[in-house]
Amino acid sequence: MNSRLRFDFKSIRFRLWVYFLMISVAILALIWFLQIFFLNNYYDQMKEKEVSILGQEIKNAYLTNDKSLTEKIQQYSILNDYYFSMEYNGKPLLFLPDNETVRPVYTYQRQIPKLKEIIEADPEKDSASFKFSAGRENYNTLAYATIIKKTDSGNLYLYIFTPLYPVDSTLAILKSQFFYVTMGAMFLAFIMALLFSRRISRPVREMTESAKRLGMGQYKIRFDVDSYSEINRLADTLNTAAYEMEQADNRQKDLVANVSHDLKTPLTLIRSYAEMIRDMSGDNPEKRNAHLKVIIDETENMTNLVSDMATVCAMSMHRIDLDKEVFDLTSLTAGVLSSYEIYVEQQGYNFQLNAPKDAQVFADKDKISQAIHNLTSNAIKYCGEDKAINVTIKKSGKKYRFEISDHGPGIKQEEIPHVWDRYYKTSSNYVRATTGSGLGLSIVKEIFTLHHTGFGVLSKEGQGSTFWFELDMVKK
Repeated sequence: MNSRLRFDFKSIRFRLWVYFLMISVAILALIWFLQIFFLNNYYDQMKEKEVSILGQEIKNAYLTNDKSLTEKIQQYSILNDYYFSMEYNGKPLLFLPDNETVRPVYTYQRQIPKLKEIIEADPEKDSASFKFSAGRENYNTLAYATIIKKTDSGNLYLYIFTPLYPVDSTLAILKSQFFYVTMGAMFLAFIMALLFSRRISRPVREMTESAKRLGMGQYKIRFDVDSYSEINRLADTLNTAAYEMEQADNRQKDLVANVSHDLKTPLTLIRSYAEMIRDMSGDNPEKRNAHLKVIIDETENMTNLVSDMATVCAMSMHRIDLDKEVFDLTSLTAGVLSSYEIYVEQQGYNFQLNAPKDAQVFADKDKISQAIHNLTSNAIKYCGEDKAINVTIKKSGKKYRFEISDHGPGIKQEEIPHVWDRYYKTSSNYVRATTGSGLGLSIVKEIFTLHHTGFGVLSKEGQGSTFWFELDMVKK
């Protein structure tokens, strides 16, 4: 298996290396293609654009009586190999340049009628250009004309001619340079591709091996890599997953241990009392009924435990749909408290309800009733020696706030966030009662989480606790 893993990752690293190398080759090939095959066309287009801009500059300089016009024409003529001519009503006005290093402009005079013909063919045009062969050299010449000024007696024309020299020699130089550049770039691409492929494949290989150990139950494993940000984020996500899996495994073990304990006690009692009925009280109706009552009560406790476990599981997996409706929270609370009258009559508990006559809310009535039952049962277990439990319903903005308070031992501040956990036991005084399933507050939390509403607990050690939740207010 290990050799197979090594082989797989070698192939991944090889593929990454090939991909990086192919990208480098593609980029170099694109540069070759653009430079070699498009250089001629690009040169001609840029030359035409340059001549057109120059013609407009000379035209503007002439119309504004710019004194630098002659100097500008001379500069372009000698340094940039341009040929200029101006004509008014068929008569030349200016010839530049006139020296031994360049061809005199009159050799291009036969192209002027064609330029004028192109311009005059379209009244909306004031300029024209075309390429032609000079005949003696193996290159073309660009001819350009524009109307500087229109008058009743004729038009003032500007003509510009410039050779379009072949770029074969330039291409030869570029090819030679590109060859060495390509060789150097390919070498660098080879090295960079190898480094990148190793840098990417190494942390992935390490994370895969760690994930394999994680799958075998080694939850303490950590994904510590130092690579690109995406891989680092993946490692952080896997670390979080490992932590959550460890917590889930611990909760599962705690759940199994607590459920085993909770089931063992009633099962032991059921067996013991069943044996007593068989051996001792079978013929005594009074003792037999007492023993049977214990068996029935313990069976009911087991049923409640299984029911609570099923409820928590279904809620945590979001398999329960809420059936929301408008109802009176005050009436619902009063009904729940009335079911605890036996605690008032037999054990001296004192329930105080302070609530408006009508508190209409929108929620799942059955689920809220179950939550209030669980909160009340929790308050009964930890209400303190005075056995006083205060229930308050009041307005809080656009919500109704339900509070149930006791004067019991309270909860340490560092332990408050954990009271909603299943089977949680505090360090000292918040110990789960033997008569409950240990899932009551966990069910309450799931109910309010499904409702997307606020809830919490306020407590001071030695002064009691107040559990609260809020529901959306509904106006009549």
